Amino acid sequence: MKFQPISHSWVAVNPQPQGVVQFIGGAFFGTFIPMIFYRSLLQSLFEQGYTIVIYPFNFTFNHYVEAGFLIKEQYAVIPELVRIATKNLYEYENYLENTNYYWLGHSIGCKYISLLEGFSALPQNAEARDKFIRDLITKNQETRNFTADSVIADIELLIAELKREYIQGKNLIEYYISQALQYQSQTIKLKPEDVTIDKIFIKGQASVLLAPVNSGTDSAIPKPLAGIVDKIGLGVKPIPSLTFEIIKKANLFNLLGLIAFDQDTKLAFSTVKWFDHNYGDKNGDNHHPDYQDFRFTRNGGHLRPLSLRIGNIVFNFPDSVQVSLIEPVASRIEDFEIYVTKLFKNLDQKRREQDKS
Repeated sequence: MKFQPISHSWVAVNPQPQGVVQFIGGAFFGTFIPMIFYRSLLQSLFEQGYTIVIYPFNFTFNHYVEAGFLIKEQYAVIPELVRIATKNLYEYENYLENTNYYWLGHSIGCKYISLLEGFSALPQNAEARDKFIRDLITKNQETRNFTADSVIADIELLIAELKREYIQGKNLIEYYISQALQYQSQTIKLKPEDVTIDKIFIKGQASVLLAPVNSGTDSAIPKPLAGIVDKIGLGVKPIPSLTFEIIKKANLFNLLGLIAFDQDTKLAFSTVKWFDHNYGDKNGDNHHPDYQDFRFTRNGGHLRPLSLRIGNIVFNFPDSVQVSLIEPVASRIEDFEIYVTKLFKNLDQKRREQDKS
């Protein structure tokens, strides 16, 4: 597994890819050399036949903008995957199908994936989108006094950009394939207005959340100051309660799995509890009958997905007495990482069954 830079991201191209795992890590570890900090997890996925894409993110309070940046990165990376595959005579066909792209997040990275899934629920019609967003914001007790205009403007700008980049990406893919197969490429004659919302976001792409954290301003600055910053509209956007509303609207657990850790009693605890109540409880707002089939709890603390891997030995981060600081790769895979690949395979099977029905 060798990573190379593509656009703003890091990519390890598998010669025989069965799909692409797009990874967004936690704060700090997901920003600075994530291919080292998450080595064992990413290596195990690569060995299962996935091309790996690591998306970076900046420290910012505007998570709408950062989520938009991540989806734009996807459309910069996909044509390059095809180019590299055709140039090296690797298999490239699986890069052409939208449902062969998967998302994997850890900690705050899960919030960005949730927002991208939420964007997929936006109405196709601009007027309906406007009403959808205004209703969402005004019905939330913590945001009803804020104006929705800036959020609507940001999302409309993002949608326009993504439609153009979607078409440009399709044309680049066609060009690279034509070069490899030696035929004259055709320009994709789509117009932005022909590209639907479900095509440009991540609808139909399975996601797995590891110790998800839906954080607010108080995770970055002290609570008394965070409250003031939020009141004047300069805090984290969207705030946690609004993010949860977006998740509900998107019916997020359609193609999504979750792994929590039994010693993670602070950082991800409240977010996992919210998912368990809303989707796992029969009386939950969004009760999902097969929620428990795609929900695992494993040994360890919040940093369990992190590790340094050297040869057949893994050095774990010391955040749980249940997990050895040093363990064989095979032991770690059996205890944790096999559950990630199991979720991707099970979610893929679920998607195929939905397509048939």
